[in-house]
Amino acid sequence: MTRASVCLAGGTLQVNVDRSDLALDDLCGFASRRNPKRPFIFVSRVLGRHLPVQPRVMRMIHRKLAAKLPNDLPGPVVVIGMAETAIALGHGIQDAWQTLAGRQDLLFLHSTRYRLADHRVLARFEESHSHATGHLIYEPAAPADAALFAACRTLVLVDDEASTGSTFIALADVCRRHMPHLSQIACVTITDWMGHARREEVRAELPAPTVFLSLLEGRHSFSAASDARAPRMPDVTGNGEVKDALIPVNWGRLGLRTPRPLPDHVAAIRARRGERILVLGTGEFVYPPFQLARRLAGMGADVRVQATTRSPIQEGTEIQGILEFPDAYNDGIPNFLYGVRNGQYDRVLVCYETPPETAQTGLLATLGAEPVFFNAPGA
Repeated sequence: MTRASVCLAGGTLQVNVDRSDLALDDLCGFASRRNPKRPFIFVSRVLGRHLPVQPRVMRMIHRKLAAKLPNDLPGPVVVIGMAETAIALGHGIQDAWQTLAGRQDLLFLHSTRYRLADHRVLARFEESHSHATGHLIYEPAAPADAALFAACRTLVLVDDEASTGSTFIALADVCRRHMPHLSQIACVTITDWMGHARREEVRAELPAPTVFLSLLEGRHSFSAASDARAPRMPDVTGNGEVKDALIPVNWGRLGLRTPRPLPDHVAAIRARRGERILVLGTGEFVYPPFQLARRLAGMGADVRVQATTRSPIQEGTEIQGILEFPDAYNDGIPNFLYGVRNGQYDRVLVCYETPPETAQTGLLATLGAEPVFFNAPGA
């Protein structure tokens, strides 16, 4: 059993690892969140969000988790990744499992925090401890995909980590209302910190028989310091405006059976052997940048994947260096990038699903970066 005690800004985080396929230090570190509801965060070292990760490592994680899903789960199967942290993880697991199991009855979609007026909201749920609690699930756009969603027998819920399981309960409950044939649930995470007792409580509250799959199982507790001051959390909830014009292409919010191919002008990007490249996703747009990073790594470049986020984290422990800038979705909220230093990369590609006028000019100038607009008209 591995134990760790981490002193953070607001207190002490204790973790105990009961089972792990990979070492704790390989999977995650810990940091202080600017969030009084939960002042700590498990910072993944393999996710490609808050810290840079080689695309081959991300793909290895996707495959390891996909391999834990039984090939004969009753279908159709719907895989849902949680915004924003587990979007690429969920998509990668679905893609890897489709290859491993040879199944064609799989649908991926992810929750989102953006309103789309032209599409029907199937479900709303709350992630109570989050910095931005509200999530939306949209009806899949293609009629065949909407029919698959309604016929779902196995629901696979993907998050980067689980600490209480409450989000799984909330999401499964709202999905169940639209899935009358649901007979099985799988909750998939990189790290599961619920502990056995809490895991059994969550299992009892979920609306169908459930398996929990992860690369690490453990327990955690947090002791607030007696003199700790509650951190100030910035407003990162957004303005609630509809975003149809900003995000016209379905990269996963509206259901996909297989990952959408990279646009020709993106697939045409080339890299030099040994070139140090950071491929940076923005907000909820993360799996297509990961696909680009894999292509560039295949050309011999030394590539890392990371993403901007609305998650406010304090500097210290795992987080060294913070850039703050406006988001790319016209919400007027702060976004963050962690741990990128000047001269660390030969080239930085900031990837957008939003139009060129939303480019974060301050971020691009600070990083000396090139914007890549995946939905650029006429490209």
